[in-house]
Amino acid sequence: MCDNNYLKMLVEEIHSATVATIGTDGHPQTRTIDMMLWDENGIYFLTAKGKAFYTQLMEQKYIALSATKDKKSVSLRGRIRNIGSEKLDEIFEKNTYMQAIYPSDTRSALEVFQLYEASGEYFDISDPSHVTRDSIVIGQPQAVESGYFVGEKCIGCKLCYSVCPQKCIDISTKPVVIDQSRCLHCGRCAETCPKQTIEKKG
Repeated sequence: MCDNNYLKMLVEEIHSATVATIGTDGHPQTRTIDMMLWDENGIYFLTAKGKAFYTQLMEQKYIALSATKDKKSVSLRGRIRNIGSEKLDEIFEKNTYMQAIYPSDTRSALEVFQLYEASGEYFDISDPSHVTRDSIVIGQPQAVESGYFVGEKCIGCKLCYSVCPQKCIDISTKPVVIDQSRCLHCGRCAETCPKQTIEKKG
């Protein structure tokens, strides 16, 4: 699936996400926020100007979010910006329940935020014996390679494969290759490797 399909899934299928910012006490603070719209430029959500969440968004300009449904999840972290009332009418048209929460001109209490530059992942465990993991990128954030990677000192002993829950290591080559799209990031391969050549990145 391409990134746009993951954004569509987040907004139209999952819809509600747990969003994290940093509270005034310096600790993470979460709340559930509906993801209202998506397009090729990002994800859009809103909040009222009187909320502490609004103040945190304006000050920090950065969020992390996680959303899950039917054993499929989307996680993102990245930069946000306030776009004011832009897309507000479109949000109310596509999310009609908002019209009952903020009837008539009371929607003027709200402002829209855009998650415009972010990275994260899609993770699917709906088939437990064959998990799926994929990267998601919005905009042009700095690429971060994450996962477990096998170095050149690999001797092809296959011990890593024997302890891998998903059997997602190709042992037909040397060095062996871990299929990043199926890896659980459990670390058993690195713990077992006699040459300590499997490295965790990211």
